[in-house]
Amino acid sequence: MKIVIIGGTGLIGSKTVERLSRKGHAVVAASPNSGVNTITGEGLSEALADAQVVLDLANSPSFEDQAVLTFFETAGRNLLAAEAAAGVQHHIALSVVGSERLPESGYLRAKMAQERLIRESGVPYTIVRSTQFLEFLPGIAQSGTVGNEVTVSSAYFQPIASDDVADVMADVAVSAPADGMIEIGGPDKVRMSDLVERFLEMTNDTRTVIADPHARYFGAELDDQSLVPGKDARLGKIRFQDWLSRAPLPPR
Repeated sequence: MKIVIIGGTGLIGSKTVERLSRKGHAVVAASPNSGVNTITGEGLSEALADAQVVLDLANSPSFEDQAVLTFFETAGRNLLAAEAAAGVQHHIALSVVGSERLPESGYLRAKMAQERLIRESGVPYTIVRSTQFLEFLPGIAQSGTVGNEVTVSSAYFQPIASDDVADVMADVAVSAPADGMIEIGGPDKVRMSDLVERFLEMTNDTRTVIADPHARYFGAELDDQSLVPGKDARLGKIRFQDWLSRAPLPPR
């Protein structure tokens, strides 16, 4: 099949491109750098010609409330219209577990807007809602850092390795549209503050973690169900220790 991956050069996109290419599919890694821009519409019709499947793995360059909403609504409308015109048979989007439970978060409100556009588009679709990636741990720590202290939510979450996410996206790409949503998550449920603390200790980072039930994540206060997938979620296999042993960690 011809499969177009919007955001095909990003963390999940590049790994998904690799997996589908190994299976013999004609994969197009689409991004503004390759002349495909979902915001302006540039290059979309050419990239989608004869494509059977499109995966939307792009993310907003800004997480400011209005900017991120504008990004997902504009990109979503342009992409879905181009898919309908090209006769694409399956639209797949990566979203976030718990988006509907956290309306305080501008980012997650934008993801819900993206999902609504997909459901109303008439293009057969699958929405894959994922928990946070393990690769987000350095950013979570940094976002809560003041001086040598890191204040982090003590709510449960169930982070997943990007390799496990890419495995699922590649599998969904060659499956029939669900015309609905599936959830994916990591194998272990853990308190966010506990995992950030373990991450800092194991990377010889001297910052001190403060567990705060009121600390916000993307603008929202969490409870123990906010970011945890349901009982029917597909769970990855890579545990934190295994991920950390081979993770290319960015400098602090």
